[in-house]
This record gives sequence, structure tokens and C-alpha cells, in this order.
Amino acid sequence: VQLQASGGGLVQAGGSLILSCAASGTFRKINDMGWYHQALGKQRELVMAITDDGRPQYGESVKGRFTIYRDNVKNTVYLQMNSLKPEDTANYYCATSFRYGSAWSRCFAPYYDKWGQGTQVTVSS
Repeated sequence: VQLQASGGGLVQAGGSLILSCAASGTFRKINDMGWYHQALGKQRELVMAITDDGRPQYGESVKGRFTIYRDNVKNTVYLQMNSLKPEDTANYYCATSFRYGSAWSRCFAPYYDKWGQGTQVTVSS
């Protein structure tokens, strides 16, 4: 499985971006999908995750501003980011899991089996 993320860029504070991540290759079924971000010098942390039946899970810092959704036909997950803040600046990674997990497990990077290459989001003040 390969994951191709796109949509990052430079945006002013208060602006919006949509990230997308498409899975390709041979696989039976992708269950959970997620977006993580990693700022310079910091650990990678969960932004949002979504189950195979579309239930979202929010990271605390983005609740009310970001939305995650997926297209299971296209094997693509999207991250709609609104009201962006300078502290959202980071490299954003998509990830997929072939397992069935819990809300707790989806918070941890080792739960995910495949990762995309990352797309940089920079928010200027």
C-alpha cells in the first residue's frame, strides 16, 4: 500500500486548506485512517482519525476547526482545516490501519500500518 498526501502550502492565519491522502496498491480493506502532524522539534501527534464507517475522532487542539472525512470508493481521506493558526504549522502525515482499534489505540502512531510522505502546512501570522 502506498499513501500519497497532498494539499499542503502556505496560508495566512484564519485561512483554510484541504489535505487529501489517497491509498493505492493491493489490499483487502483499510479500516481506520488518520492524520498526524509533527512540528519542528516536537513529537508526532494525532490531529484527527476516522473509522471505516465514518466516525471521526478529534485531537483536542483542532476540535471545532478541522473536519475529517473519507471516500471509501476512492480509498482517500481528507482533512478540511479551517481557522488555521500559526501553531498549526507542521508537517502533516496521513496513516492507515488494517486493524480494528479503539479510540485509545487510534491516538498512538504504532497502531497505524502505513504512512504517507507528509505534506507541509505553514500558517503565517
